[in-house]
Amino acid sequence: MGGNPIAQGVCVLSAGFELDPRLDADTILAKSLGHCELLVMNDARFPWAILVPRISGARELHDLNPETVQHIWSEVLMVSAAIGRFRRVTKVNIGALGNVVSQLHIHVVGRHPADLSWPDPVWGHTPRVRYEDGAERELIAHLVDAMA
Repeated sequence: MGGNPIAQGVCVLSAGFELDPRLDADTILAKSLGHCELLVMNDARFPWAILVPRISGARELHDLNPETVQHIWSEVLMVSAAIGRFRRVTKVNIGALGNVVSQLHIHVVGRHPADLSWPDPVWGHTPRVRYEDGAERELIAHLVDAMA
């Protein structure tokens, strides 16, 4: 299997983990969870969280060992439940696309029929609206409280 610890199924949280610069530029750190960094997308149109496993070189869930995937998925489910309880959310979308940013990251987006891109995907539909004056704090506080 070569020297790739991910392919060998030895997925330990990486001390040398670095967030992809595009994710870093587009998000706000909410909290470090057990296996993932919990980020909030800097887009006020949607309650939108992104979980990034702290595993250097991780690109696909299926490349990780099952125990690590189970830990990551439990964090995704907790965030999904929290997003689902956020104001006006009637549907939660979860996706790990990676077409632009190959670093493994999982989107959790709260949706409702009156949002600007319903029922289409949130990507590329309307221009992003960045949070202003600390408005993201409500979502971050909601997520942090739910993760406590």
